Amino acid sequence: MPSLKDIQLKIVGVKKTQQITKAMNMVAAAKLRGAQDRMEQFRPYADKFATVMGDLSGGANPSAFPLMAQREVKKSLLLVVTSDRGLCGAFNSNIINESEKYLQKEKEAGREPVLCCIGKKGASYFKHTDYDILYEITDCMSDVQMLTARQAGSELIRRFLAEEIDQAKLIYGRFVNVAVQRPTFRPILPITPEGLSQGEKDEEEAEGPKATYIYEPGPEEILNQLMPMFVNVQIMAAMLETVASEMAARMTSMDNATNACNDIINELTLLYNKARQAAITGELMDIVGGAEALKG
Repeated sequence: MPSLKDIQLKIVGVKKTQQITKAMNMVAAAKLRGAQDRMEQFRPYADKFATVMGDLSGGANPSAFPLMAQREVKKSLLLVVTSDRGLCGAFNSNIINESEKYLQKEKEAGREPVLCCIGKKGASYFKHTDYDILYEITDCMSDVQMLTARQAGSELIRRFLAEEIDQAKLIYGRFVNVAVQRPTFRPILPITPEGLSQGEKDEEEAEGPKATYIYEPGPEEILNQLMPMFVNVQIMAAMLETVASEMAARMTSMDNATNACNDIINELTLLYNKARQAAITGELMDIVGGAEALKG
């Protein structure tokens, strides 16, 4: 049995860890409110953008728009959006695992998969794999800005137009609620009416009457201006969703860690009491034995 001093030191160490996990839980909860507000304000904008783009591109000729060009897929790109920091449970691992499954399927289909990474966790992991990382953006998730989304979007568009890649998809952590963060794929390039119809909705909504819009200038001219913006908006939305999901996952993870610390403290306290009782019993036995020896 460990000594009383060893057990006391373990209890002190676990209590300090518990204080850290409590503090991290509170910080994550405070940051979650701000991240969730930003995400919820941006989500309707991204959804409506996709709706307008779908309406505009419905009757458009894909051959007239370079970003809608359909060609045989030989090289596919996956844009992986993860967090920059850990200690958020299995959040990043889930995104990475789903990414690896997709990349493996692409290999099996005879395509050459390549990667782009936003967030340090995804970039650090895939650096130690056989997959090519075309570019990465890290240390950007603590303060998500449209400039970062533009950088990633411009790189995707440049490589697509240069025919360095034939399609691009995005994976990120979609925020469902505080307890559920779901790895989600979205097609980015080429832009298709089918891809535009995949709005960020948790449940299918009944279709009602749709309005007919008249655009000025014409749909073709508007599409040419909006297509690069659409790519940037989808990346920005994915980054905001990932940040909110990260904070929710960290809050849950730190709460579980705090409860685990409490259980360990209770077990160590019980062990300490047993060791203390054994020590007292041993001392009493020594006293009784000494008294008996003196009587003899």
